[in-house]
Amino acid sequence: MKKIRRMHAIFIKQYLKQIMEYKVDFLIGVLGVFLTQGLNLLFLTVLFQHIPTLEGWTFEQVAFIYGFSLIPKGLDHLFFDNLWALGQRLVRKGDFDKYLTRPISPLFHVLVETFQVDAFGELLVGIILLSTTVSVIDWTLSKLVLLIIVIPFATLIYTSLKIVTASISFWTKQSGAVIYIFYMFNDFAKYPVSIYHSFLRGLISFIIPFAFTAYYPASYFLTGENLVFNIGGLMLISLLVFALALKIWKRGLEAYESAGS
Repeated sequence: MKKIRRMHAIFIKQYLKQIMEYKVDFLIGVLGVFLTQGLNLLFLTVLFQHIPTLEGWTFEQVAFIYGFSLIPKGLDHLFFDNLWALGQRLVRKGDFDKYLTRPISPLFHVLVETFQVDAFGELLVGIILLSTTVSVIDWTLSKLVLLIIVIPFATLIYTSLKIVTASISFWTKQSGAVIYIFYMFNDFAKYPVSIYHSFLRGLISFIIPFAFTAYYPASYFLTGENLVFNIGGLMLISLLVFALALKIWKRGLEAYESAGS
């Protein structure tokens, strides 16, 4: 336990060190995210200047869903983005071996080794959008408590899907393209799923369940309806995807053979 606590302390120091050492990268990353999200919001603004609602959703409601989507995405990006490195190069170059020699879980080590400071941009935009659209929701104490509870579950879906796709590299040596393809689907979760074709709705709800990271929980807060499906479904699916991710990770470790160039 003492060794694990020391490792935790080391990781926290590394996080703080990265922020202090790479101030320029931090600012550029945050500004880049602000620019990207700003363009997306500009598109929404222009769109709603020509239509009163989007499948019955107002601009403020869609902006709330959009802002909500950025919180779990930003948290996953902030803390667990090293999974991209696993899929892109750690296995292919043989660098994954070092994780097998440490007295902690290799998965935990991979997850927390790096700290992506540019994720603060996503979190800031998300918080700003939620703050400016808070009036569209009839807030109660139970809703506030649920909002705090559901964020970790939504984040877990992002992380679990990255574990699944990154673990493919244990068999193929590299899976960065697979992670990217899966990750692209998260953009669909920023908008009401009712605007999509039924096939796409099913895909992002139950196969690559990004809709449960944003639209479904956000729609509960906006409408107060379908608590069991929108919130309970999020919790259940996040745990199922996480269990699947751990199983695939374990199988991948068993199949892992050191590589290198």
